Amino acid sequence: MSSHQNLAPSSWVMRQSMSWPTQGQVLDFASGRGRHSLVLAERFHLLAVDRDADALTPLAAHPNIDIAICDLESDAAWPFASKKFDAVVVTNYLFRPKLAALFDLVADDGYLTYETFAVGNAAFGRPKNPDFLLHEGELAAALPAEFDIIDEFHGVISDPQPAVIQRLAARRVDPSQQTSKPTL
Repeated sequence: MSSHQNLAPSSWVMRQSMSWPTQGQVLDFASGRGRHSLVLAERFHLLAVDRDADALTPLAAHPNIDIAICDLESDAAWPFASKKFDAVVVTNYLFRPKLAALFDLVADDGYLTYETFAVGNAAFGRPKNPDFLLHEGELAAALPAEFDIIDEFHGVISDPQPAVIQRLAARRVDPSQQTSKPTL
């Protein structure tokens, strides 16, 4: 089994990116070596964030990629508090205490694309620690009300390698576009 660090970009993530605004600002959160950043940077300006400086360094040479070395799980001040992105992509990463802050990074009319491991993955390899495995429906349940779910999946995949994963694609509805529902 190959390490998920050396995988090709997720075809599901790439399909989701076709809906994002062409000139949009994209955050690749916990980007690792940039398997998504490098491909997405052909169409978008990206901020690749990870705590691994060695993994991020090669990405800095790309003209459409900015990098930020940041321990996303530390108690330090959240460095993105005043930023909004047209799309936020997260793969193979889960830190529940920062989920709400992560969702808040999505701009009005922006997109969230999240794909990571889920309960049951231990049968296929790492991660096995339940702290890093989503329960069925967990991402959707944590999503703020102003998001509309575009696509959702929880189950076993075989490509690029066998795993149990959860996927969620959602769009934050611009409050000015929301229609109030009549009360009964």
